[in-house]
Amino acid sequence: MIKNIFSKKKKYATIPSEQAKQEIPEGIMTKCPSCKKIMYTKELNKNLRVCVNCGHHHQMGAKDRIKSLLDGNSFIEYDADLISQNPLDFPDYLEKLEKDRAKTNLNEAVVTGEGTIDGYPIVIAVMDASFRMGSMGSVVGEKITRAIEKASEKRVPFIIFTASGGARMQEGVLSLMQMAKTSSALKLFSNQGGLIISVMTHPTTGGVSASFASLGDYNFAEPGALIGFAGRRIIEQTIREELPEDFQTAEFLLKHGQLDAVVHRHDLKETLVNILDIHQERREIDWLSN
Repeated sequence: MIKNIFSKKKKYATIPSEQAKQEIPEGIMTKCPSCKKIMYTKELNKNLRVCVNCGHHHQMGAKDRIKSLLDGNSFIEYDADLISQNPLDFPDYLEKLEKDRAKTNLNEAVVTGEGTIDGYPIVIAVMDASFRMGSMGSVVGEKITRAIEKASEKRVPFIIFTASGGARMQEGVLSLMQMAKTSSALKLFSNQGGLIISVMTHPTTGGVSASFASLGDYNFAEPGALIGFAGRRIIEQTIREELPEDFQTAEFLLKHGQLDAVVHRHDLKETLVNILDIHQERREIDWLSN
């Protein structure tokens, strides 16, 4: 009797092998970094990459951004074939650039061009953080400068969306020079009466935040965007003080007068159209008065 009890086989649940598990294609699901909710990427994209649960603004690619704002088939891209070289012979730099081109289907960290928003002609530059973290090298600065000059030539507003980790270290001082180059182009454009609208998205940091990102006639930002020059830890070590929890967020900058508004992505197109409409009416009044 005792022998039979101990010799009796116990039944256990069978654990399926890794091969037997159903594989989920990469990218089909996205986890929100704010509320941790897991959602279908397709649904997130339909909602302009804004979390349906908590409203967190996920990063948005340059081409998707342009598609969401500009009138259908109105966009004409500038300088699409302009690519970076390796002026300082930085190790593996060209290989990294090539990998980013293959991954993002972009040639650089900014897309520039012209089009219309609700019928209003504009020139636009949109940075993309998925390419070298949106870092600003010589080509990024050149493309933005050319776009500003094109806006001046066509006498239309210039709109820029920033998303950047700052100046590109692989190009050293050549990258830092783009701060002065783009800022000078904006100053000349402004002196000619040009309208500049800057929209800072997450993240806008370093030399980009310290130059053209902050030089708009209107400076906007998306909710929760990180905006600043030096990193939080560096600042705290330098001043030997603990910074507020919301330091370098769009909301903090708005509260301290460094932004004109924090605009939800769903309201952004309407906001831009309202501004373009106001300035179009002013131009018509000026033209009639002369």
